[in-house]
Parts: sequence; structure tokens; C-alpha cells
Amino acid sequence: MTGGSHIERLSSRFRPVGLNVAIVANSSWYLFNFRSNLIRSLQSAGHCVVTMGAPDAHSERVADVSGRHCDIPFSGTGINPFRELATVITLRRALLRHRIDVVLSFTPKGNIYAALAMYGFSARLVSNVSGLGRAFGSSGLLRTVVQLLYRRTFSRSDWVFFQNDEDRSFFVDRQLANAYQSSRLPGSGVDLSRFKPRLDGLVMAETLPICFLLIARMLWDKGIREFVEAAKIVRRHRSDTTFRLLGALEQSGPAAVPRSMLEEWQAAGWIEYLGFTDNVAAYISDSDCVVLPSSYREGVPRSLLESAAMSIPIIASDSVGCRDTVDDGVSGFLCRPNDAVHLADRMLAFAGLSPEERLRMGCAGRAKMEREFDERIVLNSYADLLTQWMHAR
Repeated sequence: MTGGSHIERLSSRFRPVGLNVAIVANSSWYLFNFRSNLIRSLQSAGHCVVTMGAPDAHSERVADVSGRHCDIPFSGTGINPFRELATVITLRRALLRHRIDVVLSFTPKGNIYAALAMYGFSARLVSNVSGLGRAFGSSGLLRTVVQLLYRRTFSRSDWVFFQNDEDRSFFVDRQLANAYQSSRLPGSGVDLSRFKPRLDGLVMAETLPICFLLIARMLWDKGIREFVEAAKIVRRHRSDTTFRLLGALEQSGPAAVPRSMLEEWQAAGWIEYLGFTDNVAAYISDSDCVVLPSSYREGVPRSLLESAAMSIPIIASDSVGCRDTVDDGVSGFLCRPNDAVHLADRMLAFAGLSPEERLRMGCAGRAKMEREFDERIVLNSYADLLTQWMHAR
């Protein structure tokens, strides 16, 4: 599909009593995988939903969910000012065409470009910050420009949802967001009815290999190198362990793990690279522990929430966003970021647990997800805002 193409699936789900809502993100993949339940929830409340994201293999699939979808030519890492301006203009035209009342924006470019596209509009804007990303970890001009963009665009937001309290404090302290027009959500939540504890094999024989799984895009910031180095250490002590990587390869850039490196590790027997999948639940179910040693400033990683919901213990880095997902020593372990030796120590500690202890740890993770990260909390927060604004019309 080309940028600006329009896909529409009209159905009886659309009722004129609600608001015209645009859900904007930098990819259709994100919209389909992370926001399908939000789309359905808003539709069931009587709102008309239009999704807007970059064209990819999921454009048709998200169109089947939303009924109306517009391809917006977001570029993943592009910084060409003319191309980026063209994206903002395309987005603005789509918002005007669909007479949007409320925009729900996600992902960094989705947040900034939606706000820019809405200048002069009377429509309301709800932004969602799912981590600060690489730009905030940099220094110099890039960080300054990004902070300036957020300050100018978030002043346009009627409400800002943050996925952890540390990011909210960061924005409020630097006057990038208003404390009185923002709140924390439990990440993007987890669908507890979809990600259920596996019913068999929870207590496994001592002789079965222990499988550690990392689910993420293949970026160095996600802790890929630390995971592999830790695997080498653990294998010297425990031959009954396996290590798997699951996630998409990034095409280019200094943060991307090269395919050749993955092939080298796999040939040496350190890891198994599983590639990309839309069905992460099947791979989570086949693992004993899900690991994310990220040094990236995450929102709240969805892979960890989904794994814990399936009663799989997790090992997460003690960094912003990641630390929210685990009670250290209870539902899993925390490890120091950028420290393969400490990660290996945590992996060995997990491997040393009895099957019954691993089971208790997994059950504690599921209970934490039910208590703190149920996706219904997120859906209800959006529904309440829209109901309030609909009644104020």
C-alpha cells in the first residue's frame, strides 16, 4: 500500500451517538498487536474508531478490527524534514476528512506528529508515553530538540497517560507535561483472558533442560549482548539450559543487532534465534523463564506482562519500566542493567530452584498481573475520559 491509502470496513458497529475517535501510532503492527482490545472497547461504547498508522503487513488486519483505517507514511527512524512534514500534513488531512473529535496517540512519533497535525483543531488529544526511548538517553542537540518538541506538543494534549511513575515525574519536573492533566496507567495492560497460565507441565522433571527466552526487537539496548554473554557463563555451570531469542530484526542503524552476529552465536551453540512471530504465547508457554535485561528506558514491557500472566517467572533489569513488572525474589528476579555477570547469577539462581519453587514464583507473577496490570484498568481509563467529554458536548 502507498502512503495515504485508505481502507474502510463499514459495519453496524458504528453508531453516531458516540465520538469520532482516531487512534494514531507509527505502525499498523503496533495498532493491531497492542490496541485491538482498546478499539473494540471504544466501539462497544458507541464510538466510531478510525485507526491511523504506517502501512505494513498488518494494515488489512487492523482495518478488519477498526472498520476504518488510514495509512499514514510514518518513517521508523527518518529525520528528513521534508518527508516528516509531509507525514504531518497527510495525518492532518486524514483527521479533517474523518471529522475527528478525539485523537488517542501512541509511540513517540505518533504523539508528536498528532499534536502538530492538530494545531487549530478543536478536537481533544490524549497522548500515551510508553517509555522515553533512545533520544532521551543521548546528549547534545538531539535530546534538546526532542525535549523542545515534547514541550510544545504536549502543551496541546488534553491528557497524557504515562506507563510508569518515573517517566511521569521526568516529564513533570522538566515542565514537559502538566501534573494536573496526566496520570499513570499500568503499562498497556495485559489481556488476562488471552494470556492464561499453562495447564500442563508446570512442575517439570529435574532432568528437563531449563529454557530462558528473551522477547524483543533485536536491538543492543534490549540487552541482547548481555543475554548471550550470560548464556555462555551459565552453560559453563549448567549444561541443562537453553537460550532463545524471539523478535524482529531491525534493518539498519547502530542499535540493530546484525543478522550475521545472530548466525554466529547460533552456529556456536550459545543461542537459538526464533525469528519474528505474532503468536508469542506459544513460545512463552514453551519456556521456563522470560528474560529482558534492557538498558532502554522502557514504558512497561508487554512481553514481561504477558509472560507473568502465563505464570512464567521473569528476570528483568532493574531499570525504568522493567522493574515495575516483578517483585524481586517473589515473582522473578531483578538484575543490574549492562551487567552480564549479574544476569548470569540471577539465571543460575533460577535454575537452582526446585520445580515447586518455580511454580510458586510463576503463580506469584500471575497474581501480580491480576492485581496490578489487568488490561481492563487501561480500557476503563480511556472509556471514562471519553464518556466525560461526550457528556460535556
